Amino acid sequence: MKPLSPLTLSFLLFVFITNLSLAFSNEDVEQVLDINGNPIFPGGQYFILPAIRGPPGGGVRLGRTGNQTCPVTILQDRREVKKGLLVKFVIPGISPGIIFTGTPLEIEYTRKPSCAKSFKWLVFVDNVIQKACVGIGGPENYLGVQTLSGTFKIEKHESGFGYKLAFCVQGSPTCLDIGRFDNDEAGRRLNLTEHESFQVVFVEAESNDAKILKSVV
Repeated sequence: MKPLSPLTLSFLLFVFITNLSLAFSNEDVEQVLDINGNPIFPGGQYFILPAIRGPPGGGVRLGRTGNQTCPVTILQDRREVKKGLLVKFVIPGISPGIIFTGTPLEIEYTRKPSCAKSFKWLVFVDNVIQKACVGIGGPENYLGVQTLSGTFKIEKHESGFGYKLAFCVQGSPTCLDIGRFDNDEAGRRLNLTEHESFQVVFVEAESNDAKILKSVV
């Protein structure tokens, strides 16, 4: 196994210290709903969109960043009219299941470039910008870059409207929210953060634009 870089060790230590209190949280659990008030379910296809539409941008998609030869970094599209790529949620080890806030999840795109080794979301540490960013694929897509294993979860956003995503390190109760980082690229990167989380809603693939515009403000 390749030894952890100093940056990765510092990052993991930061995660542990910052999030130790999460293990003792009594946050209420509720079923996760799409923008039409319907429960989201494993295997369904959804767009992840910003809860507030407009200048903050559109949905999430894939793009190349840094020295990547394959578009495996997850970016929020700068164009508010773009819904991004469809995702589906998987509860590890369970086929149907119910998705509640806090349920450990795998997230994966329904489509991917042929050069990506996997549809699944993961986290990789970009040593250049010193950020833990969200992408897809496998270690083969991040040669020389540390990847982190774990699961994702959906929680209610602090504002009370919409949701936020978080990443939980494998084998640990510690988690970090997913926010956005603007590195002057084709879109804003999704990254792990202790600051402002990305406020999102979920739109089922069959929903039309009229419903989206009516339901998301």
